[in-house]
Amino acid sequence: MTLPALPLDGIRVIDFSRVLAGPLCSALLGDLGAEIIKIEPPTGDDYRAIGPFSGGESGLFNAMNRNKQSVVIDLKHDEGRALAQALCAQADVVVENFRPGVAERLGIGYAELSAQHPALVYASVSGFGQTGPESHRPAYDIILQAMCGLMDATGSPDGAPTLVGDSISDSVSGLFASWGVLAALLARERTGKGTHVDVAMFDTTLSLTAGMVARYSTTGVAPRRVGNRHASSAPFGAYRAKDGYFVVAVLNNRLFERFARAIGQPALIDDMRFIDDATRSDNEAALRACIESWSEFHSVAEINGQLSAEGIPVAPIQNISEALESEQARERGLLVETKGADGGAVRLPRQPIHFSAWPATRTTRAPGLGEHTQAVLEKHLGLDNARIAALRAGGVLGEDSTVGTRNEMIQETKNA
Repeated sequence: MTLPALPLDGIRVIDFSRVLAGPLCSALLGDLGAEIIKIEPPTGDDYRAIGPFSGGESGLFNAMNRNKQSVVIDLKHDEGRALAQALCAQADVVVENFRPGVAERLGIGYAELSAQHPALVYASVSGFGQTGPESHRPAYDIILQAMCGLMDATGSPDGAPTLVGDSISDSVSGLFASWGVLAALLARERTGKGTHVDVAMFDTTLSLTAGMVARYSTTGVAPRRVGNRHASSAPFGAYRAKDGYFVVAVLNNRLFERFARAIGQPALIDDMRFIDDATRSDNEAALRACIESWSEFHSVAEINGQLSAEGIPVAPIQNISEALESEQARERGLLVETKGADGGAVRLPRQPIHFSAWPATRTTRAPGLGEHTQAVLEKHLGLDNARIAALRAGGVLGEDSTVGTRNEMIQETKNA
């Protein structure tokens, strides 16, 4: 049996989304071989003008829009809407992340498109979903972290609620959206029917905090901020060393006995304050003092080596550079070097899943604004040069775009 080059070869996605959550969803599908046609307004995705920049290219835009083709269509024109609808009629999947109601006003809502194409899988990613009293509310990652309990549960007990260090609500929404699309495609293979995949950042952020949700649904009590330690286990957190911090994760008595001996304090094993996980958690401050009376005389590297040798889960606290440049990350291929728009090298994230039946997933640069407009309209809609030129002259396709003019636009934005 001959397998396709990648799992989603032959799947075509029309991507109307912008910024992070929607584009990440379609990027993940593109990593797996799907053809991604990104429809942008003449001004482009907002992320094109958001730094950091390298060679005139937005690193954020590049990462979230790898493996895509860019087609500029102004959906405010009747002819633009007709072009978009025609492309969607040939697609397997549509992804959009407008606020509820906007896609319908632009003529690319699920009801209108699915009436002509019942097998279409249509994913909507929004702040609060297509229903509910907050559904029309605009949302950014910080809004969702604030409203879903994540900020309230993050930080030191006597400090302020704290943001998680990245746009986690956006990212998990893109991940769940791609998961939903894949499930819908699998179901379509069995039934022949498409579906509307409604993804809310509010829902996915709450689903991400699975432990907090489980604790609350069991006890009816909202988790409290506990800083750099586990909410209900100890020793399970960050501790001070001579030259920095390290983390350990001890979750059962057998491991605690080994840990106590490894740090030269076997008396902790029979101390009634630390006799099981619950009492250790209740007396975490006292246990921390015991641990740090040992660790403050050792470097992070020494502690990591010593506890690892004893089979204790331990790790240094690394920054993102140390993590991505580690031998483990290199072995797993988490960053891929590919050719950028200017011919130079650009590093992009790679899909983190490995398949035994397929080669490494696809990772190609993000497209220039409108870079593929001509090719896509010719190939998929059969338009000739004269028709495309007329559409462009009428403003339906925006200005003629090249990588060079795109770089100039980005540079002007940076210098403004």
